[in-house]
Amino acid sequence: MFEFLQNLEPLHQGFWYTAIAASFIFLIQTVLTFIGGGHGEVAHADFSGDSHADSPFQLFSFRNLINFLLGFGWSGVAFYNAIGSKALLIFIAVLVGAGFIFLFFILILQIMKLTEDNTFKLENLIGRAGEVYLTIPENMSGKGKITISLNGTSHELQAMTEEKEKIQSGDSVRVVYIYDKILVVSKI
Repeated sequence: MFEFLQNLEPLHQGFWYTAIAASFIFLIQTVLTFIGGGHGEVAHADFSGDSHADSPFQLFSFRNLINFLLGFGWSGVAFYNAIGSKALLIFIAVLVGAGFIFLFFILILQIMKLTEDNTFKLENLIGRAGEVYLTIPENMSGKGKITISLNGTSHELQAMTEEKEKIQSGDSVRVVYIYDKILVVSKI
């Protein structure tokens, strides 16, 4: 199957063997990642993102070793005949391998952005500005409504004020605190 490797120089053979072995292990890792094999149960897929690690990216890991060897091996195979100096070839292969680790790191960061919790919580509105929709009576004597935006979504919520004058429809307000699931606002 690999007879073509027998007539190559030892360094070229080394690049080929590294590339083939790393590609095989990378393929196995990828399949196990999608079927959940990394968590002990092969048939149970766990997409919760909980890796039980202190950080989402660990520099010295088996996965990063395989990523490095993948870039190292295939760049060595690809550039073997194009670059005359063996030392320069090895240096470029090491750079490409390190680049694969960097690309994996960037990919993990992008995936981690998808795990943000965008659940609507009233507490996240404190300090935010909104616009009065229905007039808010003075001295916490009644409820009005404001329109306020959070994470690109507009919400219409009940509001009260501690101010001595009522806040008219169309006025801008800022959320001061939350009292019994009602926003307490002040005029801006």
